[in-house]
Amino acid sequence: MPKKPSGPRVAALVGPYLGGKTALLESLLFQCGVIPRKGARKDGTTVGDSSPESRARGSGTEVNVASAVYLGERWTFLDCPGSIELLQETENALMVADAAVVVCESDIGRVLTLAPLLKFLDDKNIPHLLFVNKMDIAAGSVKETLDALQGLSRHPLIMREIPIREGDKVTGHIDLVSERAFRWTPGKSSELISIPEPIKPREAKARTELLETLADFDDKLLAQLLEDVVPPPAAIYETLARDLAEAKVVPVFFGSADYDHGVRRLLKALRHEAPEAGAIAKRLGLGPTKGAAAAVFKTLYAGHTGKLSLARVLAGEIAEGASLGGVRVGGLLRLLGGRQEKAALAVAGDVVALARTEGLATGVALSAAGARAIPGWPAKLAALFALAIHAEKREDDVKLSAALTKLIEEDPSLSFGPNADTGEFLLWGLGEMHLQIAIERLRQRFHVSVKAKRPQVPYKETIRKGIKQHARQKKQSGGHGEFGDVHVEIKPLGRGAGFTFTSAITGGAIPKQYVPAVEMGVRESLTRGPLGFPVVDLAVTLTDGQYHDVDSSDMAFKKAGALAMREGLPACHPVLLEPICHVEIAIPSEFTSKAQRLVSGRRGQILGFDTKPNWKGWDQVLALLPQAEMHDLIIELRSATLGVGTFAWRFDHLQELTGKHADQVIAQRQQPDAAQ
Repeated sequence: MPKKPSGPRVAALVGPYLGGKTALLESLLFQCGVIPRKGARKDGTTVGDSSPESRARGSGTEVNVASAVYLGERWTFLDCPGSIELLQETENALMVADAAVVVCESDIGRVLTLAPLLKFLDDKNIPHLLFVNKMDIAAGSVKETLDALQGLSRHPLIMREIPIREGDKVTGHIDLVSERAFRWTPGKSSELISIPEPIKPREAKARTELLETLADFDDKLLAQLLEDVVPPPAAIYETLARDLAEAKVVPVFFGSADYDHGVRRLLKALRHEAPEAGAIAKRLGLGPTKGAAAAVFKTLYAGHTGKLSLARVLAGEIAEGASLGGVRVGGLLRLLGGRQEKAALAVAGDVVALARTEGLATGVALSAAGARAIPGWPAKLAALFALAIHAEKREDDVKLSAALTKLIEEDPSLSFGPNADTGEFLLWGLGEMHLQIAIERLRQRFHVSVKAKRPQVPYKETIRKGIKQHARQKKQSGGHGEFGDVHVEIKPLGRGAGFTFTSAITGGAIPKQYVPAVEMGVRESLTRGPLGFPVVDLAVTLTDGQYHDVDSSDMAFKKAGALAMREGLPACHPVLLEPICHVEIAIPSEFTSKAQRLVSGRRGQILGFDTKPNWKGWDQVLALLPQAEMHDLIIELRSATLGVGTFAWRFDHLQELTGKHADQVIAQRQQPDAAQ
């Protein structure tokens, strides 16, 4: 029976770096007749990876949108970046997809790179299937790869087809539902052939395993199998579609995007088995709406077109000039990579760019009732890496702030702001490459060039010994002079106590109106102590002093208070304090020992480790680590864990630092060009 036409649907292409997502997008678009020939990444002619940052790196740096029509049905493909540092972009795009195609290789050594992605898909109940790519050059076993992947998936992986091998080379596949065999032919449609005799036992076994897995979710199918009744292909396809829509199973296909092998079969599976467009609103928890509705999954500032809100239409129709909840749609655009095309109308299921929609943000649902946050939208990923930045040209300072605000609308996993301790302006992200891309976008999209460097560590200093100090500010230069005389007692406090100032003046030795000025002078002197850093954890008591009826003033007593501290602190045995952070490192269990060695090698203290809650096969290592050792922690951690290790951190306490390392820090601070 011919399939009834479906409304526009969306498939997200996701997977680790170098898995072949962009090549698969090219093949899909070629098969659908959208492009006359496939582009090549090395030539910069692909539809995906179209931005200058992507071209420069040879990998995706943002989601690429491309629409196509296949057998009379409209599809939008979202080609998502593969880097773990751009995961926020991928997660946001996945939220509006009817199904995800997870692109990977038949390489058991790279299986773990899929762990964060599969965990997210499972947690959000997003229907997904696997496409094992590069089978033309695969050296490993598909079964071994899938067995390893099964350990990362909450749902059963089911092989929809098995490979036909001639020697060491995969030359075709057998569909386990229709039980038809195909030989791959480069540049042409696959050739229908008879199932080779040597493969028939393996095909029968694989098909039985497929049916038994499906029967776990279908009592009727289970009864048929128990009675040795062979279900018809139509019934199996119906079961597959239902189970995929409910995210109960993960069908597995394979092929080679470079040579178009298996791609048409993938398209047919999406067409017949991916959920209908109407299911997305329910999965997002939005419920029924009156009239048109859309979900914004990305914000983009695109040159002369200004702000674009990439949105999935959830219900109704949206036309240029329409108003949704008080937000006017200035224009509608369809995207094909970096190209834009005006559209008159968008219907439920479409993905379009809404032009000139100021005030809209990523993760917002728009309808006649207004804009509201989408329940369960991916949380902002925690910052792990920072650079201190400043505009190359001083006149660009205001421009930089405006550009960063727009950049963070595009990528919510970025953040920026001044560091209260060091005075530096910091840009935070998920890794070094993430910030490099952000800096390139500042220059290319917003025409603001910045300089970046490693941030300063917010060291502090304190005192170990208490003293009594006398200071007098006396100046006479004609007319009113300056006179302020103070006696203060300086004492150390416990770690984390901060600073206290009290007055013990009796008998009017210093008029009360001058006491706040003394405190102000004391406080200002603590911004840079004898070692060069802010001074903390001490108490200062004003015990005595003198004043002059004519020459005393607030300024004179402020200077006297500062002088008392400047002269007294060096005698208080100052000591350097370094910030210590509490760190929770999350890694696959096989890398736990590497993470522990990494902590130990960075002057860290391991507090313990345990299994990571709700993460099968993962551990978390708890540690205390000096902040000075954390700048490139994420770089080394990812290098040691196939790119998937991560951590969460927070400031814990200040700790005394002495010895050679402290001497180096102090010496560097005392250099004439050191930051003040």
